[in-house]
Amino acid sequence: MNYPINLRRAALLGAVITIAAIPACTEENNPLGSAGEQLAEECGLTCPSQGIVEGNASISGVAKVDAFFASVVKFSATANAVANNIETELAKIRASLGLEADADAAAIVAEIKAKYKLEGDLVVRATPPKCAVSAQATVEAQARCEGQVTPPMVNVDCKGSCEIEASGSVECSGKLECTGTAPNLECEGTCRGTCTLEVAAECTGTCRGTCNGTCSVQDGQGNCAGTCEGECQGTCELEAGGTCSGQCKGECTYTPPEAECHGTARCTAEASASVECRGRCDGEVTPPQASAECEASAKADASFDAQCTPPSLDVSYKFAASADAQTRAEFEAFLVRFKSSFSVILGELKRSEVVLAAAADLASTGRDAVHAAVSASLEGKLSLKAQIGLTCALTELDDVATVVNGATKKLEGRIAVAGALSKELVKG
Repeated sequence: MNYPINLRRAALLGAVITIAAIPACTEENNPLGSAGEQLAEECGLTCPSQGIVEGNASISGVAKVDAFFASVVKFSATANAVANNIETELAKIRASLGLEADADAAAIVAEIKAKYKLEGDLVVRATPPKCAVSAQATVEAQARCEGQVTPPMVNVDCKGSCEIEASGSVECSGKLECTGTAPNLECEGTCRGTCTLEVAAECTGTCRGTCNGTCSVQDGQGNCAGTCEGECQGTCELEAGGTCSGQCKGECTYTPPEAECHGTARCTAEASASVECRGRCDGEVTPPQASAECEASAKADASFDAQCTPPSLDVSYKFAASADAQTRAEFEAFLVRFKSSFSVILGELKRSEVVLAAAADLASTGRDAVHAAVSASLEGKLSLKAQIGLTCALTELDDVATVVNGATKKLEGRIAVAGALSKELVKG
């Protein structure tokens, strides 16, 4: 429902007779002045001159309602921060290649290959970036909105994966995985880090040792120090993770034969179900026993504060025969900086997905919940100040879509190049 933009003034003028019967808030005030507007302002019976478009969330004076507006303002700030972080890292990559500030993804990849004389595809393998929402932070946000004391550790429903630190038996109603040192260093899952290969085997990371096949890079002693198209014997560095047929001396993610973990336990909900979570939820969280409007604000705030872990990367490449030692050395130095920036970009792209999904839910479900709550409250017996505050809130709801859509469009526009670069390079 849309409200006329002059509803604030209409609400105040409609209350002039009531205001005129109230003693002046100050001795100097004259209740007959200019339709009582001066008196209304001094008594705090006006809508704020600035709203959520200007970054002000103190609209109604009602905690549950203003918590919603605060979440809308917070989304705008978070979206800008994500976009700026991505743009900063893209600028570093462009500058290191001598490209223009608006160079697109295709131009970036083409310049890397041309400048450092690479042939074939430049391929990046990455661990899945993770954005975790704190269960406790969600509960605390809900408690602030409801005006309650924050309870001790409480479970929330997590539609996704719940991650906790574990040192023994773990309760999990979904699929359980453990991440830590593999039993006897034998990883029946995904190894991330160094895999020692005493017997030649496939290596999906960087092979250091003997490559029974074609190696993309060799060190000064003639040993393989890059991608091995064949079988590797020595060590396989699996920064982005992979299978290890030897000894996994890094982290191993595996399914335990019994519900017992030592390290990090991840409990993943089956299909569209939820799991109880007291740790960090990589997915949608729902706080317990919250009103609809406070649930919307709490879920959004927790998502906007999500802690996102940049992924680890493995890069596969092959030098052309014309690449001399100087060019190869310069590329290795470039690759260190590139991986650092690109890892941040991939992490922020994941964060943008979480933030945008939460904002969309806030603008639809949250707005409807606040509208219903305000409308129901206005039907009850309220003080004049409360009536006017809630009327101000109704008019301000029309600007929610303006703020959310504007920040969303800006974020999507600024991450377009980053998303295209990810599609160009990330495989598997």
